[in-house]
Amino acid sequence: MTGIDDYLRGFGEESGYLDYGRVGPLAGVVQAEIRSQLDLLGRARYGAIDQLRGQDERMRNAVAALLGFPADNIVSQPNTSMGLMHTMFGITGSVLLSAGDFPSLTVAAARASESMQVLTPTWLETDHGRVTPHTIREQLTPSITAVAVSLVDTRTGYLADLDGIRQVIGDRLLIVDAIQGLGVVDAPFEVADVVASGGQKWLRSGWGTGFLALSDRALEHLEPVVSGYTGTDEPEPWDSVPPPSKTARAYSVANPDFSAAGRLAAALEEIAAAGIGNISAAVADRVGEALSLADEFAIGVVSPRAEHERAGIVILDPAEDQVALLSASLHNHGVTTTIRQNRIRLSVHAGTTSETLGMLRDSFVSFSTAVAY
Repeated sequence: MTGIDDYLRGFGEESGYLDYGRVGPLAGVVQAEIRSQLDLLGRARYGAIDQLRGQDERMRNAVAALLGFPADNIVSQPNTSMGLMHTMFGITGSVLLSAGDFPSLTVAAARASESMQVLTPTWLETDHGRVTPHTIREQLTPSITAVAVSLVDTRTGYLADLDGIRQVIGDRLLIVDAIQGLGVVDAPFEVADVVASGGQKWLRSGWGTGFLALSDRALEHLEPVVSGYTGTDEPEPWDSVPPPSKTARAYSVANPDFSAAGRLAAALEEIAAAGIGNISAAVADRVGEALSLADEFAIGVVSPRAEHERAGIVILDPAEDQVALLSASLHNHGVTTTIRQNRIRLSVHAGTTSETLGMLRDSFVSFSTAVAY
């Protein structure tokens, strides 16, 4: 049994699930981790609490292995949004980002601008929702100190070219919201300065499993505006208020959720064993099958078709008067998707089965028959 085989066996959700871009059902190893932690916390044997506290270091090592960042440059976060808030509130200058990006990015930038008045959002005009190196290059100005982008855009399914963006922006900070691609995309994260993500989607580790990873340059340039007692270099700073740490721990407020850290670590360790390249290839194959089905039934697709521009998201774009019909057909055949702005998002994972794709095909058959009538 190979690592990728073990990984695929960890998908236990019922057939028909194509909504990992919203939430990923828990991986088998994550469920096992939860059971282990329940036993630890329920019995509280001698040393159990110290063992649980060690999950934070385990999680940081697992993230470091996937991203190529030092473990000391990684800090636990409750979710992607909090990591992006820490980032935006710590920046001075102008940040270039798309107003059409997921609100975790745009709201964080706007709130930081309103509150701190040292950050200025500069809204990027995109290529039909896609943030590309070309569009960034055309709109860069000397005042821009950072560029923020989603690794995979949730509405278009477009996979950002991080290498190309880095080449274009030079030594400006590159901020990446990675949640829609982490765990299924073999991306060059090492070119980024900030990577924020949660694990409740493609990583399948549940809510509360987030992190913030910072390059040495980011640690030098960002200011830890919200930094609690755990954000210092003293374990318990009694009778004094020491300055924030120079490491990523400065961006913590209190002790992390050690249980969540263990769940995230378990998911990431399994990905490392399977090989991110193998997982990415399996996702590409399944997405290719979904695209072929859409083409077979002449259902419009607006997400990228080229493998280097896509991850696990396929965006169906039926005629406006056919959206409800296609949605009903998917529902009637037990296919779980997300409908947003008259488009239907399929989120296809490595563990998506032939049975699930068969259910998708059946729903397309019903849809096409109803349209013909």
